[in-house]
Amino acid sequence: MKNSFLCLLFILFLFFSASSAEPQIWTVSSRADILKGDARNVSIDANGAVTLAPKLTEVYKTEQPYIWSSAIDASGNVYLGTGGDGKVFKVTPAGSGSLFTDLAELNVTALAIGQNGEIFAATSPDGKVYKIDSGGKSSVYFDAKEKYIWSLAVMSDGGLAVGTGESGKIYRVRSANATPESSLLFDTSDSHIITLAADKTGNLYAGTDSNGLVLRFGPDGKPFALLDSPLREIHEVKIGPDGSVYVLALGESASAATPAPSPTPSGESRSVSVSRPGGAPEPPQKSRYDLTGAKSAVYRILPDGGSDILWSSPTVTGFSIHAHQTGRGVLLGTSDKGRILNISNEGRESLILQTDASQVSTIESQGSNLYATSSNQGRLFKIGPDTVAEGSFESAVLDAKAVASWGRIWWRASGGVQVQTRSGNTEKADETWSPWANVTGTNSGQVASPRARYFQWRAVFKSSTSSALLNEVSTSYLPRNIAPEVLSIQILPTNLGLLTNPPPQLDPNIELSGLDPQAFGIVVQPVPPRRAFQRAARAFQWTAEDRNGDKLIYDVYYREIGETDYKLLRENISENFVTLDGQSLADGRYVVRVVAKDSPENPSGQMLTGERVSEPFDIDNSQPIVTAGVPQVNGNLARVVFSANDKASYLARAEYSVNGGPWMAVFAEDGISDSADERYPVELPVKTSGEYVITLKVFDASGNAGNARAVVKR
Repeated sequence: MKNSFLCLLFILFLFFSASSAEPQIWTVSSRADILKGDARNVSIDANGAVTLAPKLTEVYKTEQPYIWSSAIDASGNVYLGTGGDGKVFKVTPAGSGSLFTDLAELNVTALAIGQNGEIFAATSPDGKVYKIDSGGKSSVYFDAKEKYIWSLAVMSDGGLAVGTGESGKIYRVRSANATPESSLLFDTSDSHIITLAADKTGNLYAGTDSNGLVLRFGPDGKPFALLDSPLREIHEVKIGPDGSVYVLALGESASAATPAPSPTPSGESRSVSVSRPGGAPEPPQKSRYDLTGAKSAVYRILPDGGSDILWSSPTVTGFSIHAHQTGRGVLLGTSDKGRILNISNEGRESLILQTDASQVSTIESQGSNLYATSSNQGRLFKIGPDTVAEGSFESAVLDAKAVASWGRIWWRASGGVQVQTRSGNTEKADETWSPWANVTGTNSGQVASPRARYFQWRAVFKSSTSSALLNEVSTSYLPRNIAPEVLSIQILPTNLGLLTNPPPQLDPNIELSGLDPQAFGIVVQPVPPRRAFQRAARAFQWTAEDRNGDKLIYDVYYREIGETDYKLLRENISENFVTLDGQSLADGRYVVRVVAKDSPENPSGQMLTGERVSEPFDIDNSQPIVTAGVPQVNGNLARVVFSANDKASYLARAEYSVNGGPWMAVFAEDGISDSADERYPVELPVKTSGEYVITLKVFDASGNAGNARAVVKR
């Protein structure tokens, strides 16, 4: 037992000695953290727990890029409307699929099953509504003379509702070859009727673009607006078993959009960076009712006319919804990693499964059978009812900001979950990364992956442990210590000093605990120094950075130009500034060197430094020497020429006073004061007899002043 303990101490010593002293902990526990990763045949509930997902079976591949619409008949046959060849496919309940019909237009944007089992297909652009018999023979059923036909719905009386664009008209077609004029139900002021749905009581619901309206038409055909969304497009409307109307609204129009690009390839997870333990809390999430910047939202309109926002997201774009037969909410298909989310009536979100498609285009059900379609490429999937035999969850990629040593990894799980890790030095996991390595141990173990900047873990679930559940994973790591950098040094003007401002008051117990004050909601900002006049002062302020986030202290040195050795001016100061008493040094040209040290958070022998040398600056404590020439009087005008010299710098300005009067500026003889030797002519009128005392004061670049006087007699 003693030997084991000593061995553990030795391992910890090696681990700590290679890196910065304070370990960091990466914890993935919240639902938001989990959803940053990739779910492969696993579900994620509203609390972030990961379990095996319902089985997702690819039933049929259309070999078409897009599936825009789907419908299921009473016999369980699934019909798929595709683009861009305008084909309709039929898939039997046994999973046998074939081309059902090939229509003249590019896209089959909507499908509906008539009361007698006939198939209605809407096409775009410059499209028509086709009626297709059981053998796949098609004929034009309705020509709306519109550019787009977006939606179809079979009403309770057997009539066919047709939604169009760009004029935003709704037609009710009762027989083949009906004219648009005789079939017009309503001409909206909007551009597109994107979606239609009919309930059993004879109501028709329409969703528009670009004003985001949900309209209800009663059996009498009169419209009533149920919802005016701030999002521009009502993309889909579905009727729940209790009469609730579920609505998917989009912030950007999908009427002319193409599906999102293919999802991130396997292993190319996005990276995250993590602050130290006890860091600042995450900003509060916005209310789902705040649709500012939202990409999509799901509404529930209650039978009494009230409406709730069940879900909204500024990052995820929904593309399809399906109302639960239980009436407890909807399934939402997204264009974000091809995911299917469950949104409850209480607004709780969970991930049912993630496909390998770029977009879940439609979700339909018949009895206990649940189907989903995808675009890019166009495929039909069956969901459940069985659970998958095996699944995995890959975390987001951790960016440690530097090559790091990996410590232990531990997790909260039940039912047995195998955790694996890998690491690499490229932002996206690729063939240069280490292979997945199993973590040996029950719910914890040492990470076997090599030192690297990036890290990822994976949890593997198997059907033999069908009750397996994962709640939280934490990993300890120590980034390699990186030397701090002094980025810049600012030299302030002579006579301007920097003084320390009092720091904000902080509970000493917080500091003693080692916790970040931000964990208590206290944002501690560096207090800038205050500036004050100090005779002969030379002040310096610098910026420094530590890639590990270590606290820094500084040593400041100086030397005169021409000397080889630096002299220590200040040691172990925490401020990023220093004020030098210029009168303590002889006149000359100097530089300062600032050395940053990360010793407060690294053990002896592991501390690193970074330094920078300033630009040269002058120390000048000598006054200019001023001498007065012989006064010359010519009539009522007197003239005196003063000579001035400065040994350490250059002359900057001059001013004169007559008989103790106010100071007045005077220019150098050559028009500008900019050298060590200057002549200053002073002329003044002498209208009355007597003595005139002229005093000239000359300033050098460091603010030192010298003077001389001349007496003019008349």
